[in-house]
Amino acid sequence: MLSMYPACFFHEEGSYSVVFPDLNWLATQGDTFEEAMEMAVDCLAGYLHTCQMDGDPIPTPSSLSDIDPIAVAKEIDPDTPMCEAFVNIVSVDVDTYAKQHFEKAVRKTLTIPAWLNTAALEMNINFSQVLQEALLAKVKARQSN
Repeated sequence: MLSMYPACFFHEEGSYSVVFPDLNWLATQGDTFEEAMEMAVDCLAGYLHTCQMDGDPIPTPSSLSDIDPIAVAKEIDPDTPMCEAFVNIVSVDVDTYAKQHFEKAVRKTLTIPAWLNTAALEMNINFSQVLQEALLAKVKARQSN
């Protein structure tokens, strides 16, 4: 199912900032308009996918005509000098995007000692699950430092 949300694009000093007012001021950026749009699609898909996974309510998108990018810019930072600003619809099929980018498994080849392989096979240990759990723990530990 296609999800569509209005986003404010701000062109400033060689880059584009993107803000989704309907999604708790979710924001991203890109060096070019094309890159900003790609990042906006990724950002929108990630936000909506997380809402789905966590069972959180998904906000109703505003009408394109109800979003004033100048008012949004002033709400974010009243002292920001005005730049080129416009509203554009960002759309994504969240389920399809998630399967391709968030849930896609990749194959990795690794080497372990033969004795460890034998012992793990005898215990019916799921190698993929163990590796994922270990990597996730390591990533979380590094992120908290």
